[in-house]
Amino acid sequence: MHQMSAASIRVTYLIRVAAADVRARSEALLLEQAVELPRAAVRNHWVAEHILGCVETIAAVSEGIHRVTIAHPVATAAADPAQLLNVLFGNSSLQPDLLLEDVELPDAAFDWLPGPRAGIGGLRALAGVPGGPLLATALKPMGLDPAGLAELCATFARAGVDVIKDDHGLADHPFCPFEARVEACLRAVEHAARETGRRALYVPNLIGTPERIGRQLEFARRAGARAVLISPMLVGLPLLHQLASESAGLPIIAHPALGGVLRAAEPVLFGKLFRWYGADAVIFPHSGGRFSYGADTCRALAAALRAGHPRARPAFPVPAGGIRVERIVELLDFYGPDCILLVGGSLYQAGNALFERTRSLVEQVARLASAGRTA
Repeated sequence: MHQMSAASIRVTYLIRVAAADVRARSEALLLEQAVELPRAAVRNHWVAEHILGCVETIAAVSEGIHRVTIAHPVATAAADPAQLLNVLFGNSSLQPDLLLEDVELPDAAFDWLPGPRAGIGGLRALAGVPGGPLLATALKPMGLDPAGLAELCATFARAGVDVIKDDHGLADHPFCPFEARVEACLRAVEHAARETGRRALYVPNLIGTPERIGRQLEFARRAGARAVLISPMLVGLPLLHQLASESAGLPIIAHPALGGVLRAAEPVLFGKLFRWYGADAVIFPHSGGRFSYGADTCRALAAALRAGHPRARPAFPVPAGGIRVERIVELLDFYGPDCILLVGGSLYQAGNALFERTRSLVEQVARLASAGRTA
């Protein structure tokens, strides 16, 4: 095996391949992700010296499964967010024997990767919660008009929810236009703040083409929104990068929709790439909810989002996906204080008692935090 400089992009894959074939398969993977030619066809000395990386390590994980780390010169990424993805897992994402398991980037990559704009500390300041967990919910269902969603927003804000986001399925529908929804929900939050003395953080969902999302972001910012939601796998990780890099942008909460189509481990996709490309908080399904994530995956994902880094702020983990009110103690013990708990359907099941059920949950989280349960 070879070793490249510390300024390399290091990509780790799990490969389903027999031991006798793993070296050849690893070499093919290296070439596929860089020059896309057989090594013998790379006759240009500069290309061989400055573009072609190396297979650094090969280790057996189990029968027929190997962990392979490949190092590419950082120049292959061209200081471009889309090209970085191409180098990490472009053509090879089409090959069914591979899983993208991990990525390590050199500090130089963060000259052009924005990382979170606000991070955990900045979102805490916006929500007015200096310590302990934040509580979030989602406005739903799709089909309500702006007035109906604003009424729900007001209920949650009066009950003390910290972050009230659009559901990711709320788009610029004719029955619920984006601009009317944002204005109505922001008004609802302001009216509730006059009653409670605390202003909830309303987070509108941006979705559409890059041009449309740009217009939505500008409208939301001018209307008074202080953070936004996008689904990076729907609209593009490079667009997340662009929005996070804009001087007049807003903090971003990232939703995992469409994230399951890639053969990529969740901690690297949601925990590292989403954060590095600019998400301040990342929603993901917690173990035991509507999705099949295990506890180890959730723990690793949260750790990746909050891990210390010399250039990128830590981002909030936002466990979600069918979290029931009855599981709050369990989740706070699992994630600790630096998390945003996203509870939706379990609150809506209260029907006409939505305010009371939400208020009870807010008070429970506050009691647990003050008792040091989340420390």
